[in-house]
Amino acid sequence: MKRELLTEEEMKALSEELVDWTVASTGLERSFSFDDFVQAFSFMAAAALHCERLNHHPEWSNVYGAVHVRLVTHDRNGVTDLDATLARQMENLSGG
Repeated sequence: MKRELLTEEEMKALSEELVDWTVASTGLERSFSFDDFVQAFSFMAAAALHCERLNHHPEWSNVYGAVHVRLVTHDRNGVTDLDATLARQMENLSGG
């Protein structure tokens, strides 16, 4: 998986693909809403397995049924394919 920063063109395409995400050169962000804490935590647990497999971990927080996620490749100071891949996987897990 490519660990270089995404180009402007790649970022534009990503913002068109991930319409519920805020796509910026400084990171990808999204808030997910679930009916309750168990659903939110289940989403986080499932996502954590993908994070570990990719060895790429989000900045995230959870309050009851809400999960806020920020993805950025810290050692590259921006967005790489790792972030895009994890965002797509989280979208699939959320049913989005």
